[in-house]
Amino acid sequence: MTKSELIAELASANPHLRSGDIELIVSTIFDEISAALARNERVELRGFGAFTVKQREARVGRNPRTGEPVSVDEKMVPFFKAGKELRERVNIRAVRAARRS
Repeated sequence: MTKSELIAELASANPHLRSGDIELIVSTIFDEISAALARNERVELRGFGAFTVKQREARVGRNPRTGEPVSVDEKMVPFFKAGKELRERVNIRAVRAARRS
């Protein structure tokens, strides 16, 4: 699902809200999550999951086209860990889909 699809889905579920307002709400939420991660803060959404920032050490990688070694600098990367409720919902759907097959 893309951001625009999310906005459209929320707009259809909430016809009393203007789509412009929904777009502002979604953008604000994403901006706040991004800003917190930029400050190296943890963002936890109970039942959904937690966003954190992890540090990746510098390493020697390989250019996939030529196979030559390439130096990869140390960097910080966003990381998402799904919450228990989200994992259970995803697994329930996977089990139901497997039973239908």
